[in-house]
Parts: sequence; C-alpha cells; structure tokens
Amino acid sequence: MPLPRSGKGLKKGVLPLHPLLPKTFDTYCDYFIMYPDKILKAVEKPGRYSGGEFGQILKDRSEVKARMAFCFPDTYEIGMCNLGIRILYGVLNGIDGFWCERAYTPWPDMERQLRDNNLLLCAHESGDPLNQFDIVGFTLQYELCYTNVLLTLELGGIPLLASERGEDDPIVIGGGPCAYNAEPITDYFDLFDIGEGEESLAEFARLYMSMKADGSYTREKFLRECSHLEGIYVPSLYDVKYDENGDFASITPKYPDVPAKVTKCICADMDKAYFPKNLVMPYIETVQDRIVLEVYRGCVRGCRFCQAGMIFRPVREKSPETLNDCARTLYDATGYEEMTLSSLSISDYSELRELTDRLLEWTDDKKVSLSLPSMRLDSFSEELMDKVSSVRQSGLTFAPEAGTQRLRDVINKNITEEDLLHACSIAFSRGKNTVKLYFMDGLPTETYEDLDGIAELARKVIDTYYHTQGRPKGKPPTVTVAVSCFIPKPFTPFQWEKQDDFETLAEKQKYLAEKLRDRNIKFSWHSSDTGFIEAVFARGDRRLNPVVAKAREYGCRFDAWDEHFNYEAWMKAFEDCGIDPKYYANREIPTDAPLPWDVIDIGVTKSFMRREHDKAHAGKTTPACHEQCSGCGVNKLGGKNRWCPKYTGKEDE
Repeated sequence: MPLPRSGKGLKKGVLPLHPLLPKTFDTYCDYFIMYPDKILKAVEKPGRYSGGEFGQILKDRSEVKARMAFCFPDTYEIGMCNLGIRILYGVLNGIDGFWCERAYTPWPDMERQLRDNNLLLCAHESGDPLNQFDIVGFTLQYELCYTNVLLTLELGGIPLLASERGEDDPIVIGGGPCAYNAEPITDYFDLFDIGEGEESLAEFARLYMSMKADGSYTREKFLRECSHLEGIYVPSLYDVKYDENGDFASITPKYPDVPAKVTKCICADMDKAYFPKNLVMPYIETVQDRIVLEVYRGCVRGCRFCQAGMIFRPVREKSPETLNDCARTLYDATGYEEMTLSSLSISDYSELRELTDRLLEWTDDKKVSLSLPSMRLDSFSEELMDKVSSVRQSGLTFAPEAGTQRLRDVINKNITEEDLLHACSIAFSRGKNTVKLYFMDGLPTETYEDLDGIAELARKVIDTYYHTQGRPKGKPPTVTVAVSCFIPKPFTPFQWEKQDDFETLAEKQKYLAEKLRDRNIKFSWHSSDTGFIEAVFARGDRRLNPVVAKAREYGCRFDAWDEHFNYEAWMKAFEDCGIDPKYYANREIPTDAPLPWDVIDIGVTKSFMRREHDKAHAGKTTPACHEQCSGCGVNKLGGKNRWCPKYTGKEDE
C-alpha cells in the first residue's frame, strides 16, 4: 500500500518542531507523514500518528536484514513513556542489520479513519504497515490490554490466530509482566519472551537473521529453534490437559528437545546493562514528560499480594556513579526539567543518600526537580524530604495497603501506624498539606473492622496535620484515600486465594464511602467490574482465548479506560463461549493443585510461595531480604545481588 512521504501529506511546519530539533532536521530524516492530510485533520491528536520525532532511529533499508515493529497496546501518550520499550528499542537497533520501529494502538477516532479509508496501521519510523515487518512485538503490561492487542493486529493487516499465519506473515512475540501467565492469549502469539529482554530478545533477533541468511528459515523450524533459547516460550510446542472436573491438569512439551519449564532471563550486572543515551522526543504532551532513571530491579520486600515484587527478583542495583552519568547524559539530550528515580521501592536503594547528593550537585543549578515515587513509610526521613522538595512543592503518596496492623501482617507489609503518622508529620512540617494513601479492599482474611481501620487512619493523618509544628498556616489538609480491589496474581503467595465476588466488593466500597464522609478526605476507588475481568485473565488458562476474540467482536478495546470499558459486552462474550468467569476469579485453588503458569520458572520456588501463604493465614511476617534471607530460591539465577548469598540453607525445589 503506497504511503505519503514529505511533500505529499502534511506540509512541513504544520506540526510544531520540538525546541531541541537541529536546524538541519529536514536533511536528518526527510520529515514525512504516515497518513494523508485529510485523515490527520479529522482526528483529535494528529501528533499521535505523525512520526518523524526527533531522536527516532532510521536505518538505510539496503543494509537492513530484518525489521521489527515494537507495539504498545495503548495510546501513544502512554507508550512513549514506557521505559522497557525505550531500553529494548536501543538494544535491538544496536544490532547490525536489524531495525526496530514503534507502533501504538490508535484511538477510536483514528481507527474509524483507517477503516473508512481502507488504510493499515503503520510504524512510526518507516511509515510501513505492520504486515510488512518480519517481527511484530507487544509489551503486555496489564491484562486489560488484550483486546487492544487483537485490534492492533487487525488494523495492521496481520491474521489474528498464530495458526493461520503463513510464511510471509510476521512472527508475533509478546513480553512484559502478563507474559508470565500468557495462557489466555496464546492463540494470538507465536512466542513469548519471559523476563528481561535485553539479552534474550537480541539473541532471538540474531537467530532470525541467521536462519534467513543461510536459507534454513521456515516458520515451523524457527519457532522450534527459538524454544531452545533461554527465556523463550513457544506455546504451540506444548500440550495442555484438563481433568474430569474441568480443572487444569498439566502442560507438557510435545517434543523431547523442548524444555519442560522456561526459565526467565535476567540482567546479572545492572551497571553493565544497556540504558538509552537519547530518547525519542514526542511532539505532543505525554503522561510522563520527564527523565525516568531506573535505579535498581527487584524488591527486598515480600508483600504477599505483589506480583512485581516476586517476578522481578533478584534485587540488582546500579551504582550511584552509573546513575548520575545516565541522568546527566539524558538531561543534556532532552532538556527535561523533571527526573523520576524509578524502582519498586526507591527508599530501599542502599545508596540513596549518595545518589541524591550526586544528583543535587547539578540538578539544583539546572532547576531539575527530583521525584521519588514508591517511598516506604518506614524509611522516610526529614533528610529525604528536604532533598526531594528543593525545587518543587507537591503532595506525597504512601501505601499502607491495609487499615489494621493485623491485616498488614497478613500481607507482610511490615509497616506500622506509627510509621505512617511519622512520615506524614515530616511532610506537613516541610510545607505539605496534601497526602494520598493507597489501600486495597478484599484482601484475604479481611473483615469490616479492617475497613474501619482505613477511615480511622485517614482521620489520624488529619489530626497529625493539626498537631504538627511548622505546618502551612491557613491551609486545610487534604487526605486522598484511593482504594483498589485485591486481585490474586500468579507467582505470589496469594495466587491460590479467591477474589471477593462483584457484589461483596461493591458493598465494601459503599461501606467505605459512608465511613469516609469528611470534608478533608477525598475517596476514590478502582472499579470492581474492571478488577473482576483483570482477575479472570490473571489466573486464566487457554480456554479463555476465544473470549478475548469474542469481546473484541463486540467492540471491546481500551478496556483500561473507564469511558470505553464495557462490562456487559465482556459478560456476553463469556456466555457465548460457555465460560463462567467466576471460576477463575472467585474460586480458591488448593495449594497442591497444578497451575496454568507452572510452565514458567521465575526463580522463586513454589514451596516458598506455599510457606508464605501459610504464614499469611497465621498472621506471621517475613523479614525483608536485607534483614534476613528467607530462601526464596531466586539465587539460582545469579546476578549481582548483595543479599541472596546470605542464604546458606538447603535449596528449595
């Protein structure tokens, strides 16, 4: 399909150039527009689809041996901020002969334009339709993006079912957190990359080019060879069985050379891991217009509801020297005036003081503000508060997760009410008057007394404000209480627990709304209907594949967006496919039962998960990794983890 180039679409200068664009931009990349003028004029944000961004990577087609379109199954504004894509974009484009481009799911107005004008969805760099690529990849960050994956494939002209793709169709690969249980969407992917893709995806790309070059490539042979790569899961090479009760029974390889379990890949040394020196700069505002500095991977805590804390183990830190160099390089390349230090729990970084000291040596002068999300209550200090408040004043967010100490012990949060009130007092004494508190409802063993505890904590925070010396004068406090529903996730000690049914969750939300009636308290909650669908697919198996396709037929897309989520359409899709969604979300699973995701090995053992599950119901806590190694088993993966070697007990299964 012919596509417009510079001079045939929008005229140069219609879209404002980024202030950092060189004056020689036209010679740099022949500023082109992927879609005709009339289409871009008809959509809400044409900058989502224009391409030609400063910092994009272009290659000489005559030297390119293979191409990949890396897709983010949500809007451009969200996808452009994804650090994983930024890293892998640079890694893959660093391979000689390989060209990685970008694509995003179009908003409904652009979807209509593509359909009405018989056009295909294109990648940003070359402007070529997705079906012309050798490989199409998706990052799967949340279960509610699954219908967007199908929409993107459809608009890109790619057969939805992997079984219906021919030799000339792209290989479709998925990765990200949801790939750890990809069973509900295996029909639509040829393979999945499990773990951190810097090394495994590069090896995958080289294998593709090698087999193409020596003439040995066929789709079937390539997928078989990929199954031998570390971290690559090829669903079509496994048989799945269910028992006489309809419960999942087993997943086994079809051939002796295919591994029984796929072990995730990790980057052993984060100081040597790739980090981008330049960023693709968007023409329009994105959700995070800032530098995102990855401080470390993994988490020393063991919150029993948290999937990320388990699948991203072991903890591997970057040195302050490496981080400071990366930060300065990205500032010089982008000019961003805000920087976020990213990790699962930033205040657990062992060299946070030295890092912030190094950064403040130059960020203060440059008026670059530091943002430290995900700060632990028990490690929040006056010194840390002063450092992050040196440029910009804003509210702070803390996550007690539960309203009572009993329930915080069940989930292994390992913080106290005193920790919260002390942290809030520090914030108030430094000029803050707003605090946001994150909680969950529907946690295992939860009672209405635990819900009462949420309201009591919020009021105690307000009382703390008025008793704090140095608080802002003449400003009332605002405490935002945000409550999301518990979702049992694979590879957590709570993976066997049931989610509260829809009616119970709705009742608890109504109860909390009544308890939180206070002019100084704002209450927000995560919809229980979207949480229900998320739980279904989090613990789903291959029988859910037709449901995703049926929901897509009924118009479901952008399900993570409240204005687009259609609960009734999802329920009709389940009904038409003969599936009871409550079986997946509202059923307690025996801890000795086989699980659909048992084919994946994250390093953390199942026996450790069982021990943590039993300790939860006994109300017993487990120390953080830096206090005492609990033998989760992840040390077998290696990596420069400063805490795993302390474990000297017998290795788990």
